[in-house]
Order: sequence, then structure tokens, then C-alpha cells
Amino acid sequence: TMEENKRTLVYLITGGCGFLGKHLLDVLLEKEEKLAEVRVFDKHIYPGFHEQRKTDEVEVTLIQGDITDYNSVLEATKGVDVVIHSASLVDVWHKIPASLIYSVNVTGTENVIRACVECGVERLVYTSSMEVIGPNVKGDHFKSRGNEDTKYEVKHTMAYPKSKAKAENIVLRANGSQKYVEVVLLLHGCNFLGSACYLKSFVLPSLQEKIWKFQSLKNQTTLELTVQSNVAWMHVLAARALKMNPEKVAGEAFFCYDESPYKSYEDFNMELLSEFNFRKVCMPGIVLCFLAILNDFLRWILSPFYNYTPLLNRYTLAVASTTFTVQTDKAQRYFQYQPLYDWSQCLARTQSWIRTFPADKQKDS
Repeated sequence: TMEENKRTLVYLITGGCGFLGKHLLDVLLEKEEKLAEVRVFDKHIYPGFHEQRKTDEVEVTLIQGDITDYNSVLEATKGVDVVIHSASLVDVWHKIPASLIYSVNVTGTENVIRACVECGVERLVYTSSMEVIGPNVKGDHFKSRGNEDTKYEVKHTMAYPKSKAKAENIVLRANGSQKYVEVVLLLHGCNFLGSACYLKSFVLPSLQEKIWKFQSLKNQTTLELTVQSNVAWMHVLAARALKMNPEKVAGEAFFCYDESPYKSYEDFNMELLSEFNFRKVCMPGIVLCFLAILNDFLRWILSPFYNYTPLLNRYTLAVASTTFTVQTDKAQRYFQYQPLYDWSQCLARTQSWIRTFPADKQKDS
């Protein structure tokens, strides 16, 4: 049929079973009319993934592979038109060795670029992170709701933001300098529908018992919250723009944004979790600072014997207590981006998802 003839595009999503990866796949299946196949590349494939997203018109191919293994990346890339490289190791709690973070985030990115060059893939969309910019080690605020051109002193000690910054530089150097590869960067940060691993590790145990949510007194701290489905939609539009208007968008970096409200982590958590009997306890910022320093000291002391990785450390406290908001329309100007979903829709969807946690727990046990 004519409809089938139109469907020629093949996408590869690295990290396709991750939280953003699943949204990327869903948005592609819903919005990309020329889509013929999506290859979902991930180290960890969970049961039922293929059945949940199978369609009559688009082939969804699951590829279990390691981003640090060049040959597996190369095989997955053959015959692909667009690569969305979202595979990443995220760690701000010192749970993962720095060498492994660099291996996945830096070497993995090098492998993707090399495979794109070898296979003649012309379009690469790279998922970066706002942590590449900040907060820096001094906790400087990203003031005045800045944009992609706002000056900010970038200085990090954690392996995760340093590795993502290094990968960003590798991607930007590859743009135009390698055979046919055009790239665009998308930086996303405090993502609403939040990090699945964070929400499950924090919320799931708490649903079994009465819990307390500690809050810093820095109520003036606000952050940019972005709906994950809108982040995914930006990736799809950026990929289209690389085809239609490469001279304008190639080599550019875009902040991910939508119309979600500016909120502190505490206000966001309470709006999201209050119906689940979460309670908020105010704690002086100086106490939280002391506890963060103490946790870092204990982690250092115990490191030869035990991997002590509490949620609160100096870096996570800096993230939670540093104002980091953006106000930009760059994606709208460059590729006519408009958000797909609004705040209230996604708040309701996320709360529905959280209600499934106890059932998931029972299934696992």
C-alpha cells in the first residue's frame, strides 16, 4: 500500500528500555508517520517490553547489548537512518565506580559516533544533562531563568556531570568533522514523571509504612521541571530538523522545557505524593548541610569495607538547594517545538503509576 511505502525511517534508541527511552519509543510510534522500524538497544531488557509496544505498522526490534562493546553497537547501527543516543549511567550517590560511569558515558558515546560514521548514519541526537552545567561545586544559582547563552561557571567533582560534559565535547567535535554525521544536543534536567529509579527507590519502601519527608528551609529555591514525554517529543522534532534544516540546527544545544511550573523539590514532591500520606518536616538548612558533610565523611571512612551511599550528600544537597530555572524558546524558534502534554495531565498519570508500586512489589516477592 501507499501507506507502507511511506514508512521507510529506521530509528535506533540507545538506552531504549530506560525511563526516557520508553517515552522516546512511545512518542515515535505515535507521532512519526514515516517510521518503519525502531531498534531498542539496551543492556537490560525487561519481560513484556515488546508485547506492550508492538504495532501492526512499525517493527519494534529489541537488541540486548552493551554500549561499551563497539561490535554490538555497530551491528545495531547498520541500516539505521537516525540514532538517538540516550544510554547513560546516572549516579549522584557514589553507588557506581567512576571508571564504569566514564566507560558507559564517554566510551559508549565514542562507540556510537564511530558506528554512525562507519554505517553512514547522518543524524545523531544526543541526550545530555543539565548537570553538565550545574549546580557547580560552589552552589551558584543559575539566576534570572537563564537560557542556552547564559554565562555560568562550570566546575564539578562528581564523575557523572564530568563524564557527561566530556561526552558532550566529543559529540560537538564530531559534528560536521566526521563523514556525514550531523548532531544536535538536548540538555534535560529535573524531569517530571521523575527518574523511575529514584521514585521507586524512594517512594516504594515508604508506601509500606508511614514516612517523613525532610525539607530544607530554603523555600526560595526553585527548579525547572519538565515532562518526560515532552522531552521525548523534542528529540523527535530535533531529528526531523536535522533532515530538513541541518545547516540551522546541527551542532546546536537546546534546553528541554515545557509549560510545567517552577517549583522546589519539596513542593513538587508534596504535590505529587501528598495523597500517599507523605508528610513534610521542616529542617534547618544548616542541619542538612551538617548531615550531608557527615554522610560524605562516613562514606570515605567506610569505603574500604562497605559502600555507604545515602541519598543525602553534599552534591545532592547542592542540587536540591540551588535555584536552576530556564526560560527559553530556542527549540520553538529552531524546529517549531510545542509541548505535547500539560502539567495536570502528567501529574495525574504519574500518580496513577505510583499507585501500581505495591502491586509491583507483591509480584516481585
